[in-house]
Amino acid sequence: MIEQEMVWSAIGLIAVGTFAIRGSFIGLFSLIDAVPARIELVLGFVPAAVLAALAIPSIMVADGSFVGVTDPRLIGGAAAAVTTIITDNMFAIITVGMGVLLIATALG
Repeated sequence: MIEQEMVWSAIGLIAVGTFAIRGSFIGLFSLIDAVPARIELVLGFVPAAVLAALAIPSIMVADGSFVGVTDPRLIGGAAAAVTTIITDNMFAIITVGMGVLLIATALG
């Protein structure tokens, strides 16, 4: 059995490592006057990529096929996708997707 001190040590090391990785980017960008336009363009795609990375696995099953058409997760994902096409507002996409998911789950 793993001792409690080792668990907390691992958590502490992971926290310090995460802080160092994030801090290195803040430090890097503080050394330059302006973020290059090309990097700024690429960073604009990060929220959509993160949302897709979080949402797609929940509407897929282990064998790579999609869940059923009446599954609330697929309905919420479809609503979020439609909202993405209509608007470019990440808050609206998350709100609509989660709202439709909750309603579809409640309706059963």
